[in-house]
Amino acid sequence: MHRSPLHDRHLALGARIVPFAGWEMPIQYQGIVAEHQAVRNASGIFDISHMGEFEVEGPGAMAWLNGLLTNDVSALAIGEGQYTLLLNEKGGVIDDLILYRPVEERYFLVVNAARIEQDREWMLAHPGEGVTFRDRSAELGAFAVQGPKAIALWQAIEPGAGGIAHNRIREIGHITLCGTGYTGEEGFEFFAPVEEIGGWWDRFVAAGATPCGLGARDTLRLEKCYPLNGNDLDEDHTPLEAGLGFFVKLDKPGGFIGRDALQSQKEQGIPTRLSAIRLLDKAPPLRHGYEVLAANGSGKIAELTSGSLSPGLGLGVGLAYLPAEMSRPGTELLIAIRDKTYPAKVVKKPFV
Repeated sequence: MHRSPLHDRHLALGARIVPFAGWEMPIQYQGIVAEHQAVRNASGIFDISHMGEFEVEGPGAMAWLNGLLTNDVSALAIGEGQYTLLLNEKGGVIDDLILYRPVEERYFLVVNAARIEQDREWMLAHPGEGVTFRDRSAELGAFAVQGPKAIALWQAIEPGAGGIAHNRIREIGHITLCGTGYTGEEGFEFFAPVEEIGGWWDRFVAAGATPCGLGARDTLRLEKCYPLNGNDLDEDHTPLEAGLGFFVKLDKPGGFIGRDALQSQKEQGIPTRLSAIRLLDKAPPLRHGYEVLAANGSGKIAELTSGSLSPGLGLGVGLAYLPAEMSRPGTELLIAIRDKTYPAKVVKKPFV
């Protein structure tokens, strides 16, 4: 198991540590609901040192990345970032990631912890000319500061340093600031060499950022219907099924790996859709793998890919790949929890 460069700080703060994607990570400190509300109302800080970071540069970098990723890399101005996906030949999702363009011929990619090795091997198995690829995952530590007071916190810590705009990247000395996150709130992700990240973490915590664990990160992202790789995204479902068509540019010049499979699926009809499901009454918390049943009693139609109690709604919420004809908001369903079933319905995304 890997350990974050912030591991000792988590222990000192009383965090409960759990295994996640090959890492020992904090699941919670004071409690998931309290940490969730801190992010919605003020600011929270999450260790994301388990995430991977790649650097791609050279005169061929844009063309190479454009042939691997679903979004249009050529649309990125210097200093901008975009959400995009890396697909297999069938159009299934290897990973979803954020791509930034800090300077003219250099790109910074932030990839999921469980997919670092697979992403690297896939990308290097499809080489391009005029491209230098570097895996910086072991060099960098990272945390995310999220919430309506996140930007003000940064400006208080570093007066005169300026703001951090949404979907933008700034490099200041050894540190990199990216105006993105996984909570639906304002905020940024902060990257620095592993030997420096701890001092920065301490400054943000001392300034008032609430330490938050993976538990609150999961409830926050689920309320916004942000998919979790390995649960809601996998190599057997396409971005079109996952409702991520906005980030798929089928008509960009040169295409990309998986493009033909997506075009065919679009023409033939998307068979399943990743749908938002909400319980109608109080019930035990929803969990990944719980069965989704037709309301008319005709049996199982899907399994939840994600599930939790929404602190914002006070009800169970989840995601599942439903047959297209059952994915419309308002469709009534049942969720099997242990030996009982509970009424639910499909709702519009996001939950909150």
